[in-house]
Amino acid sequence: MKPEELRDLAVTALDDMKGIDIATIDVRTLTSITDYMIICTGRSTRHVKALAEAVAAKAKEMKASSRMEGEKQSEWVLVDLGDIVVHVMLANTRAFYSLEDLWEPVKEMREHQG
Repeated sequence: MKPEELRDLAVTALDDMKGIDIATIDVRTLTSITDYMIICTGRSTRHVKALAEAVAAKAKEMKASSRMEGEKQSEWVLVDLGDIVVHVMLANTRAFYSLEDLWEPVKEMREHQG
């Protein structure tokens, strides 16, 4: 499955489960770890866990492998789909770690070097 298809599958799964403020970051030119990062907010720990499980279930349906971390506490659950890394967080956790803001300076630095 192409990374873009996997990205779209994950975003659809999050949207279907009423994920809040879904953000997709293309990090292909910034890191070799993954192609896309998806960040989403859940309303409660139960919602965060359900969102992450929905992404993993959709990936499994499409024969894509996935691994989850953090589902016990469910304040921040990471779903690793290989080419896609999905971060599902509570609002206060997302605000504290501000992953989108961590990648922006790297993006700007790479653009100025190119």
